[in-house]
Amino acid sequence: MSNHLSHDLSRLPDLLEQARASALEFLTALPERPAGIRPSPPAPLGLPEAGLGAGEALALFRRRYEAGLSGSAGPRYLGFVTGGTTPAALVGDWLVSAYDQNVSNDGDSLATTVEREALGLLRSLFGLPESFEGAFVSGATAANLVSLATARQWVMERLGHDVSEEGLWGLPRPVVLGGAPHASVLKALSILGMGRRSVEGIPCLPGRPVMDPKALESRLAALGGAPAIVIAGAGEVNTGDFDDLEAVGQLCRRHGAWLHVDGAFGIFAACSPAHAHLLRGLAHADSVAADGHKWLNVPYDSGIVFTRHLALQERVFRAVAAYLGQGPDLLHRTPENSRRFRALPAWMTLMAYGRDGHRALVERSCTLARGLGEGVAASPHYALLAPVTLNIVCFALRSGDAARRDRLLDALQADGRVHFTPTQYAGRPGLRAAFSNWRTDAADLPLILAALEAAASRV
Repeated sequence: MSNHLSHDLSRLPDLLEQARASALEFLTALPERPAGIRPSPPAPLGLPEAGLGAGEALALFRRRYEAGLSGSAGPRYLGFVTGGTTPAALVGDWLVSAYDQNVSNDGDSLATTVEREALGLLRSLFGLPESFEGAFVSGATAANLVSLATARQWVMERLGHDVSEEGLWGLPRPVVLGGAPHASVLKALSILGMGRRSVEGIPCLPGRPVMDPKALESRLAALGGAPAIVIAGAGEVNTGDFDDLEAVGQLCRRHGAWLHVDGAFGIFAACSPAHAHLLRGLAHADSVAADGHKWLNVPYDSGIVFTRHLALQERVFRAVAAYLGQGPDLLHRTPENSRRFRALPAWMTLMAYGRDGHRALVERSCTLARGLGEGVAASPHYALLAPVTLNIVCFALRSGDAARRDRLLDALQADGRVHFTPTQYAGRPGLRAAFSNWRTDAADLPLILAALEAAASRV
């Protein structure tokens, strides 16, 4: 053990106190920290020969980089769909690093039991039947990957092939149907060898990014019972809109198709009685993807995958070696063998705040989204591009091209009070705001609207 390691071990309480103080300083200043920061990276450092020790390394990091970190965990970062971290989830995540459990095999730690219990809590929160088994992964992209790999296995077994053992070479391309699949779904199809272009577009309903069930029915009927994978969205990323899961699910059952539901953030609508109807039919799904680091407000990285076909999933992801064992271990459910104890922050926040706390978080987010939508609609500078159905607000400048939109985003970033991400919707360059952070409250809305008005007057 090097001198620095021995020294750091002897003063570990002091080092952890320094880290605690640094974290509290950052978190306390979040409401005032610029929501988004244009980085100016310094010249890279070389690897020190003798090392600096943990205390000096922490001080160096703070001097060089901390000021350039965005306020993405704060109340007015509305880009992408970015949650914060609840106090309970933060406590859990700190303990994850201290406990350093490898949640892959049962038998030597209760950490796997905690993961299974956390999955049961989420299954209850989402209203999924107990027939759905799950696993924690790194995010919805990985959850989509796992789900579509399982769906691919199902298709090929229907056609008489075990793709997990034989590979894809020379086999027919699976039929994949979707209306407005997220980029992470296309990425997963690329990784799995099916290809982004394998998605056959189903016409969407007029003015909405969701499948027309009648068009889907016609296409499934034309397949004559041949296996197909149908990708439905629970929360489209630009508008928050939902495919009609009940209608789509019934069609998939009738025609023998696999239904995958990408519910990265939208699945949390189940927490709210006012919005749970959007998920009617979710139980028809064969696989479901969700993100914890969005509306659950646990730290990155946290995704969840559920399926009604665990045996198929385990055929794809099982890892066979004498020392790994052949039991029902979690390592056989995901691409990872070694796995971080991601379930603990989720378990902590679910236990700490319960069903009522998560209902309140979802409903407050939706109320704020409606408030922003009303403010945008009343503005002389902006116009809504889509109705506000959940927690996403999609809007645009009333006049101007993409270049003016980009100047607006630059002005907002310089202002620092709020951060949005750009998009293109309904043929117009727009902006989108996603409300999913537990810190965001009614007091933030006037600041957001004021920043928007000030920026528009400057571009």
